[in-house]
Amino acid sequence: YSMTNRPEPEEAFPYKPPDDNLKRKYQHIFALNQPLEEKLPKLIFDKVVGASAILLASPILFGLFIANWIEGLIIPENKGPMFFSYIAASAGRRFNKYKIRLIKTSYIDQEGAKRGDWHAYSAEWTPDSRTCVGRFVKKFYLDELPQFYNILKGDMSVVGPRPLAWHHYQRDLEQGNVNRKLLKGGLLGLGHVMKGTPEMGNPVYEYEYIDKYMTLSPFGLLAFDLKIIGKGIKVIFQGKGL
Repeated sequence: YSMTNRPEPEEAFPYKPPDDNLKRKYQHIFALNQPLEEKLPKLIFDKVVGASAILLASPILFGLFIANWIEGLIIPENKGPMFFSYIAASAGRRFNKYKIRLIKTSYIDQEGAKRGDWHAYSAEWTPDSRTCVGRFVKKFYLDELPQFYNILKGDMSVVGPRPLAWHHYQRDLEQGNVNRKLLKGGLLGLGHVMKGTPEMGNPVYEYEYIDKYMTLSPFGLLAFDLKIIGKGIKVIFQGKGL
């Protein structure tokens, strides 16, 4: 399978530039240059959820590890490591974003993978690229489970703007969005829970969340985060991951 000159799938970057109305409404956000200060209740919540989720998800991860191993024995071309990472952005900083491998190793650009380049794994949308376990994992968004480790480490938050691959983050900055340089990336976000709807990629939700972050009390923000988490859980149980 040739890795050369593969076009980037449209699904990989649905994020739209801010329009003039958005810039006017949230001009106080566009004026910011530095990441916002973290709020202690949110930080503590992240640590507790990160640690708890890793413990609760460990049987699922172990089951997926066994399934991945068995599939590799039955279908040798599907054999390979269960986890991978690529360089992503959170509050304007680079970090290794961990995920579960969905695609066959023959579809992975090994040189790019060593550099942490997202493009090494962009065959995710190519027909027949996914393993059997990968198709199941993606359906229920289980490929995101390793990011609870990122949350525990402090790279990410449970709720925040969805962290983008580094080159997608730079592309988003170039088209005028500042949201992802101001807050830690989130496993769930006010915009990300719109996945599967025409609203996915509309930047208004990220700016709305940052506005709430700036104006709500620390515990008011935590209550708002819980509402977003509830919506995210509903999306996950619908099993519509692509």
